[in-house]
Amino acid sequence: MTDCYPILEVQPEWAPQTENMGSKQKFWYLLPGDTESYWLFKYPRRADSGEHWAEKIAAEVAGLLGVPHARVELAEHQGNRGSITENIVPEHHDLIHGNEVLESAILYQDSSDLNFHSSSHTLENIWLAFDSTFGSDAVRLEAKNRFAEYLVLDAVVGNTDRHSENWGILQRQNASRTIVSLAPSYDHGSSLGHELLDARRDRWLREGEGADVYTERGRGQIYWHRTDRYGPSPLELIRLAVPQYPEPFHKAIAKVDNLDCSTLEGIVSDVPEGWMEPSARTFAFELMRYSCGRLREAI
Repeated sequence: MTDCYPILEVQPEWAPQTENMGSKQKFWYLLPGDTESYWLFKYPRRADSGEHWAEKIAAEVAGLLGVPHARVELAEHQGNRGSITENIVPEHHDLIHGNEVLESAILYQDSSDLNFHSSSHTLENIWLAFDSTFGSDAVRLEAKNRFAEYLVLDAVVGNTDRHSENWGILQRQNASRTIVSLAPSYDHGSSLGHELLDARRDRWLREGEGADVYTERGRGQIYWHRTDRYGPSPLELIRLAVPQYPEPFHKAIAKVDNLDCSTLEGIVSDVPEGWMEPSARTFAFELMRYSCGRLREAI
């Protein structure tokens, strides 16, 4: 590994008091002299889990796929490892999360129906929300094409956390009208088997089950039918979506040709030594290699 990803040091004086938000600690900070770009430092949930390197690898994959995404870097704060994510919301814009977009566009009477694990968060409903939110056919098509790219990215890296607050719409009000666009993709830490303990990951790899079975068993946060108990895996969601929405998904899957095995190996190997266990590197590569192969077969 010659050109590893840099590790940025977040100085204590840059950061406000750390807050507990959800299940992870994180805080926003602004670089001295920078009046525009806020960054979010996130700690892994556990010392032995890999959300930080999963975030970084997923962002690199997104870049190679041409998917608009939040910039991510590896970082340390007071000796603690984590990742930093650049704010995706430009000045004078608001981020409207997916659950709010769905509630507003589809007019659900009970907003609690769109909570974290809601089976109302289906691809069909997301498409209906885009039809109601974006003003012209061209803008709607662009949003659907881009969202299909987000889902292909999820399938490549095994991101199972695309719930209704992990995508959104950017909104800006000018003098005469409201301008909306799909926000860049963000929050990809639940990817690449980051949560697996080394012993389990080693056993899976040794026994030949490994990344293939793990990937197919994953449960995503976008459902296919409202009556489903669980969402399909990110990879299975693409298989289901291709026949029903061929145009956006064919275009998105075609971008996977940018990811050959040597490229995937390079993305993983550039994580600095000591930040990722050898078995985690092997597992992450095998997961992406398997997923890319299955995606190419889907069209």
